[in-house]
Amino acid sequence: MSKRAIHQCECPNCQQASDHPDKELHYQMNLFLSRLDEQQRRWYVGLEAKKLGHGGIKFMSQVTGMNVETIQYGQRELEDSLTGRPVDRVRLPGGGRQRVEKKSQESKRP
Repeated sequence: MSKRAIHQCECPNCQQASDHPDKELHYQMNLFLSRLDEQQRRWYVGLEAKKLGHGGIKFMSQVTGMNVETIQYGQRELEDSLTGRPVDRVRLPGGGRQRVEKKSQESKRP
């Protein structure tokens, strides 16, 4: 598994030169996010944004570096009780990068 970079928070409190209690919390959140897969990150950040209420999505975007639309998508998935999300895989079938080269039957013949 490749090591994922830990996002540096861009919120006003973390941008101050002086120490702020949120700096450690935001670092730990981003450390935790670096160990999750893409759908788990969406769901966790969506929940945190919902807890904050109005302005939570924009603030969590600053803290985590995630796109506002991605956070909203995660919230919608949670509101739908993760209906249609696979349990045994990260992406839906057919998701991901397409093959650069298609396999042909002729290449398999001796």
